[in-house]
Amino acid sequence: MHKENGMATSDSEILSEAIRLAGEGISITFPVNGRSMLPFIVGGKESVILEKPRTPQVGDVVLAYVENCRYVIHRIIRIEGETITLMGDGNLYGVEHCRLQDIKATATHVVGANGKKRSLDSRQSRRRAALWLKLRPVRKWLLLVYRIIRKVKSL
Repeated sequence: MHKENGMATSDSEILSEAIRLAGEGISITFPVNGRSMLPFIVGGKESVILEKPRTPQVGDVVLAYVENCRYVIHRIIRIEGETITLMGDGNLYGVEHCRLQDIKATATHVVGANGKKRSLDSRQSRRRAALWLKLRPVRKWLLLVYRIIRKVKSL
């Protein structure tokens, strides 16, 4: 629950409004929580810019309603007809599934705590993400090294 002007607003109301605005073509800067998109998006410190959903492609980061129960901001790793398979960059094994119409927005940029934007659509960003997907068998160790480096930098 969030309070603004003495009125309480639930997270689901905020999410619904963000989805509505993105669907109308208005770009929304939306905070991200959790570690499921490491190392490309740092939850609790960075946000994503959500835009109207476009024709999905493998490699896109999207806001989707998955498994008929929750919303996630994850990367598309497979498209088979109307079925979309998603996986968080920081996840080791789990995937989610949704239908094409369950994609509510496309994340186009990451916004750092300093306000600096980086594209999720650039050729370089897509190459990094494709390489990261291929490194799934050793992702556990790479994420461990990443977390250690971040911890040391914060000291």
